[in-house]
Amino acid sequence: MEQGGTTDLFDLPECCIVDILSRICTSPRDACRLSVVSSFFRSAADSDSIWERFLPFDMQLILSSSVSHSLLNFSSKKEQFLHLCDNPLLIDNGTKTFTLEKCSGKKCFMIRAKELCIVWGDRPMDWNWPSLPESRFSEVAELVDSCLLDFHYKTETRLLSPNTTYVVYLVFKLTALAYGLENESVQILVKLADGGRSEQGVVRRVRLQRSVERKWEGELPEETKVSKRRWRSKFPFRGWRLPLSRQEDRVPTILEYIRYPSSWGTTLSRSWGVPMVTGSNPKERGDGWMEIEMGEFFNERGEYGVDIILMDPTTGHGKSGLIIQGMELRPKVNQ
Repeated sequence: MEQGGTTDLFDLPECCIVDILSRICTSPRDACRLSVVSSFFRSAADSDSIWERFLPFDMQLILSSSVSHSLLNFSSKKEQFLHLCDNPLLIDNGTKTFTLEKCSGKKCFMIRAKELCIVWGDRPMDWNWPSLPESRFSEVAELVDSCLLDFHYKTETRLLSPNTTYVVYLVFKLTALAYGLENESVQILVKLADGGRSEQGVVRRVRLQRSVERKWEGELPEETKVSKRRWRSKFPFRGWRLPLSRQEDRVPTILEYIRYPSSWGTTLSRSWGVPMVTGSNPKERGDGWMEIEMGEFFNERGEYGVDIILMDPTTGHGKSGLIIQGMELRPKVNQ
């Protein structure tokens, strides 16, 4: 105790230090920084009282939906938090994975490809559903040989962190013999909607595959040439329409059925009355997959639904080699 009645900070009990730090630490990053200032702060900054504030309020509900309950045994809340940042938790009967964004503690979800409404996704000649050891889920979607690349998904925002801008990513990879995805023709729309009202969205035109320049088909691998010949044997004419046999069993999508592929050029933009922009290029992830930004939306209080649509309007052109693990919803960084 110093003269004049002033109390030294180091004389305060730990509970008071924790209370002070809880007012200073507004993010996990703040707590980590304080823990390395001195050994005096480390014990307080690593306390459960601090780190419990960074876990979602419905953490126990999320853990109860996990397919593995091993995460319930942690020595501290900080250990639990850091584990959930780096180790995706499989939840909801294996349909989603849950993680935490390390800097903010906000929720991240990945939705498996099986949950997407993929046109002709149940036709083995178009899509296959293999298992890959590097995938978070038991199955992935593999585009085998199809003229259509079209899926949509609608999710609720109540599971997400409130007052947060989320970015939707398509998580995928390409086989060595992938083709038909080189052009900037894939159109993606992420749109926040609430009944009759809807938030203005933007259609992004992206390229999933890098262009490969070859002077003639003789330079293509033999496996690719065989696949192309098989495709042309099914659809030999450039002025192609959907064969009647496939028109009858085509799965309806969220878009209106359009009979003539030549009118698909700006279908997604025109159907929703939103502008179209050129999106970003795919980026490599740390887990061996690639991702491309599909769009973003602001989740205020989790009251709305989100429509996510992807389509390639170049109908009639063969596509193959796309493997989809799922879609990931992550908080936008630097907000």
